[in-house]
Amino acid sequence: QVQLVESGGGLVQAGGSLRLSCAASGSIFTINSMGWYRQAPGKQRELVAGIINGGNTNYVDSVKGRFTISRDNAKNTVYLQMNSLKPEDTAVYYCRVGLMRGANQYDYWGQGTQVTVSS
Repeated sequence: QVQLVESGGGLVQAGGSLRLSCAASGSIFTINSMGWYRQAPGKQRELVAGIINGGNTNYVDSVKGRFTISRDNAKNTVYLQMNSLKPEDTAVYYCRVGLMRGANQYDYWGQGTQVTVSS
């Protein structure tokens, strides 16, 4: 059993910053990848940022230069630092952790945290 607990969402004015955290606990073997996704009302869930073992990262174009994903392996925690927030960043943000068991990756999702950016 794996649990993901997210924190850090909230209401912020445009141009402000927020830092999301997602801590994994439970039967964790090897974390292969971690990521943040978001889903705005009426839209599909999209990948915002991802990070894999070795530290390689990727971002959706709309957040490049504004958001930074990082991880603390000792704490099994992934972070998303969000700067220069825009109203279009408003969404529910979900973390995902990919755990390796043998040759297979199993994905686990957080409960979601609301980020609202006012204009």
